[in-house]
Amino acid sequence: MNRYFKIYKPFGMLSQFSREGEHKTLADLNFAFPKDAYPVGRLDTDSEGLLLLSSDSRLNHRLLNPAFGHHRSYLAQVEGEIDDDACRKIEEGVSINIKGEKYVSEKCTVKRVGEVPHVPERIPPVRFRKSIPTSWIELTLTEGKNRQVRKMTAAAGFPTLRLIRISIEKLLLDDMQPGDVREEKEDTFYRLLMLRK
Repeated sequence: MNRYFKIYKPFGMLSQFSREGEHKTLADLNFAFPKDAYPVGRLDTDSEGLLLLSSDSRLNHRLLNPAFGHHRSYLAQVEGEIDDDACRKIEEGVSINIKGEKYVSEKCTVKRVGEVPHVPERIPPVRFRKSIPTSWIELTLTEGKNRQVRKMTAAAGFPTLRLIRISIEKLLLDDMQPGDVREEKEDTFYRLLMLRK
């Protein structure tokens, strides 16, 4: 029987079970995953938030194959006070480098977040510089190239300091804390990911 999990991957943790250098891995989470469960997609070591694990190879194929685009939303804390022009630039597509080639990102949605969002403290905290303010945006993309959000905000002149994935389709991070693991029912997973069984 397939099993389905969502986790809040903490900052500094690899999106895998195998060791690599000194980084923590999913094996360090306080949870006994089945041997056949593996991550559906990735989050960079310095990114955090929603990561899915499953033993369902069909689901994994649907979420990992670029032919099947799906919405992923992120909260990004950026350096500087981002303005509407920069948000529009990101939305319309910016030129970024992917594997040594120029690539123009697909259209996406970007909105400024007025208040500092209610998110868990990051350990270690984001570096604080008195002379440079920070601001938050929410981005929703349907593609997931390597370090794409960071490259997109940097291309618009606002480097990303902190990046949290908050949803994949309608499957939400909710009130989870870094390191939390929640098992979900198959029907729930498929319904919230907007997939047919």
